[in-house]
Amino acid sequence: MLPFFGTKNTPVLGLDISSTAVKLLELSRSGGKSGARFRVERYAVEVLPPDAVVEKNIADVDAVGDAIRNVVRRSGSRAKQAAVAVSGSAVITKIITMPASLSDQEMENQIQLEADQYIPYPLEEVNIDFEVFGPSEKNSEMVDVLLAASRSENVENRVSALELAGLNSAVVDVEAYAMENAFSLISEQLPDFGVDQTIAIVDIGATNTALNVLHNNKIIYTREQSFGGKQLTEEIQRRYGLSQEEAGMAKRQGGLPDNYVSEVLEPFKEALAQQVSRSLQFFFSSSAHNSVDHIVLAGGCASIPAIDELVEEKVGTPTIISNPFTNMSVSSNVKPQSLSNDAPSLMIACGLALRSFD
Repeated sequence: MLPFFGTKNTPVLGLDISSTAVKLLELSRSGGKSGARFRVERYAVEVLPPDAVVEKNIADVDAVGDAIRNVVRRSGSRAKQAAVAVSGSAVITKIITMPASLSDQEMENQIQLEADQYIPYPLEEVNIDFEVFGPSEKNSEMVDVLLAASRSENVENRVSALELAGLNSAVVDVEAYAMENAFSLISEQLPDFGVDQTIAIVDIGATNTALNVLHNNKIIYTREQSFGGKQLTEEIQRRYGLSQEEAGMAKRQGGLPDNYVSEVLEPFKEALAQQVSRSLQFFFSSSAHNSVDHIVLAGGCASIPAIDELVEEKVGTPTIISNPFTNMSVSSNVKPQSLSNDAPSLMIACGLALRSFD
């Protein structure tokens, strides 16, 4: 069984395998845990061939393995251990209570015996892991345990792609928990470090938008919807007769006709703000919360100029762009401007790279 929440020695590469790219990040740490100072040692992004990953599932293991090999080579990293993540939609999570007196081994044995109560798949087809959260509020003799399970193929495809690139899988995590891990760096930018606050992280990627809501810096809600930057790319293709590759490059580097901003980009930004608002409404309707204190925008679409201002105006909630590297130093191997540009889309990779220090 591969650990979802495993801990390994340094260095561990954070490898975020998204629908369109593989993002690599390697961090180092100096100082003790309380006064830790992080440094970005290596970072690189490698674009994936179309349809290599479909709806967060690896469809072409060889193509993803090639991309991982390329991104490692481009980064110059010599690390052989890597952390990857499966998407929240591919994972079943449940909080269960168990006797506090059990050892880890006894707890694992009992979970294996009882897992079929919680998981709607044959147990031989899933990978299971657990993490003890702490004492149960309802009974001091019990502990709350987070149980996580994913279909084995989701885990095995990622492990196989890493092996093709000559890497070992130190950790197979869940994207939402990698995001929670990275948020510890963002919370430094919020009043009172996010304590007693409800924070919505909206991760807008190429094809999916994931809403992760945290209270007291712990995830309490997660939901994914089909919406992303690919819709903007496709509209550029359609409007200006460009290939997908040309449209993607023009979107990032500019050079489009004068009417692009008013007729293509602004309508997309309006749709994105509406999507954020709609995602939050789903959260409000299914929880005891009717507001959030802050919105943090992550993912490639968070790099769109002034998108934070538009979301703040439309939703009426203070909004910032995620940058987990604000208080980090950067090695001479990394271009600071490139890292800054890509920072919002590196949250999951950052959360995975932080597993080096668990």
